Amino acid sequence: MKIQILGTGCPKCKKLQENAEAAVRDLGISCEFEKVTDINDIINFGVMMTPALVVDGEIKAVGKLLSVEDIKQILG
Repeated sequence: MKIQILGTGCPKCKKLQENAEAAVRDLGISCEFEKVTDINDIINFGVMMTPALVVDGEIKAVGKLLSVEDIKQILG
């Protein structure tokens, strides 16, 4: 599984990554994390608002900070 956090480095983007890492730990799954910060790469995903959560190439959330529980529901 590959989880990508799309964002330019704002506090919400950083918190989304922290929450995603916590969700993965809680679920006991292994995955690769990638932080996508280049605006052109983010636009190539079709994302116009950050933060965004992408799982295995599929956009799961755009423009909102998901809680650990929200991310667990997406992943589980």
